[in-house]
Amino acid sequence: MISAVVLTKNEEKNIVDCLESLAWCDEIIVVDDNSEDRTSEIAQKMGASVFVHSLDKDFSKQRNFALSKAKGEWVLFVDADERAASGLKEEIIHLTTVHDRGKELNGFFIRRRDFMWGKELKHGETGSIKLLRLARKDAGEWEGTVHEKWKIKGRVGELKNPLVHYPHQTIAEFLQEINFYTSLSAKQLYKNGIKVRWFDIILYPKAKFIYNYFIKLGFRDGLPGFIFAILMSFHSFLVRGKLWLLWKSH
Repeated sequence: MISAVVLTKNEEKNIVDCLESLAWCDEIIVVDDNSEDRTSEIAQKMGASVFVHSLDKDFSKQRNFALSKAKGEWVLFVDADERAASGLKEEIIHLTTVHDRGKELNGFFIRRRDFMWGKELKHGETGSIKLLRLARKDAGEWEGTVHEKWKIKGRVGELKNPLVHYPHQTIAEFLQEINFYTSLSAKQLYKNGIKVRWFDIILYPKAKFIYNYFIKLGFRDGLPGFIFAILMSFHSFLVRGKLWLLWKSH
């Protein structure tokens, strides 16, 4: 049995396409962070089991809560702006029900293809991203309040077919998410006792741009690649700027 899990917050525009791409799963669980739109209503009408549960600025706790609700032996985590294409569907079903490889492994990394502003970003830090999103329910837990990771015990493998990702379809959405995630990241660094120096605030964003645009060949993605590199550089700046302000105010 395969359970699919989707975490949501005001995902009315994405939830239909996301859940339709997961219709082949034995169970779909939506954990909704008190959406103010029709996300929960739509998900329920589409047959998902919906749990309204506050994120409380901790993504691992939210994912582990979802994990506790899953009934399947295997659990697939998909974000609302991601889609499981037919090739991925067939590969997962085959590995978890027929193939010996699925019996030997406890989890699988899944490659992701990112499409922004009408173009697939084949380069930059998203061009080669792989995420551990499919695993046996009892093989481990999620860790980290932000940029969380599923810590799986035992051997893991990698699937051939990707998830398709449609994030940040406007610059405004991208900036909103950057503001939210950088606040969580700065608080986590502060909690861990990490301090920031003035030159970190200058150098890290520059290094981030160079990494995405030149080292990871983001320039080959044209203008979208340049915009992405700039915004990720701004992300780096905000994390360290907010961290400096946290230390200054305490």
